[in-house]
Amino acid sequence: MTHRTRRFDAVLLDLDGVLVDSEPYWDEVRIRFAADHGRTWGHDDQAAVMGGNSLEWAEIMQRRLDLPQLSVDEILRTVVDGVVAHYRGDAHPPIIGDAPAQVRRIAASLSVAIASSSHREVIDAAVDALGVRDVLSGITSSDEVPLGKPQPDVYLRAAEKLGVAPDRCLVVEDSLNGVRAGRAAGMTVVLVPNPSVPPAGNARDLASVILPRLADLHPDRLPA
Repeated sequence: MTHRTRRFDAVLLDLDGVLVDSEPYWDEVRIRFAADHGRTWGHDDQAAVMGGNSLEWAEIMQRRLDLPQLSVDEILRTVVDGVVAHYRGDAHPPIIGDAPAQVRRIAASLSVAIASSSHREVIDAAVDALGVRDVLSGITSSDEVPLGKPQPDVYLRAAEKLGVAPDRCLVVEDSLNGVRAGRAAGMTVVLVPNPSVPPAGNARDLASVILPRLADLHPDRLPA
């Protein structure tokens, strides 16, 4: 009798766009911030900060809004506080579908961790809204590593925390930069496109597997 060997020891989940549809929060806070300083923040600006860690996107905001009089830390703090306030004050946070149930389902058989570009305070607020902290084996923010996505740093750090080899990790992403980061880390990458913010460029070509929703993810059934 042949025994099937498990391919993965851990599932690393992106947060924004996979578990929570948080872009409206970020957009609203950045648009309001820009307006408060007599500036505008548009689609191209938002695209420019996608995937970056907090220091990276705050520096981009300072440059694109031409606000040298404000420190990067001031910009970062104002935006992060605004997004956290949305999560804490929203009676109906933007949870995607039945994401909490799916996280619990996957965590019943594999280690599950979050690897996100968001600031740790934002991640914590989102995790509290999802109600899944008790089943997570780890949380890693891109702020803990030198470079954000599309560089592999956050995924390699998440795997290191779990003590799992990169090739034993399955990444779930919704964006081009996220897919690129997972691939660069040497991990298998599942793309679950977010209808609200479809993945850019050739994300579908770079992903190992494309699934319509998290509920369709069964790590033990993925094609080799």
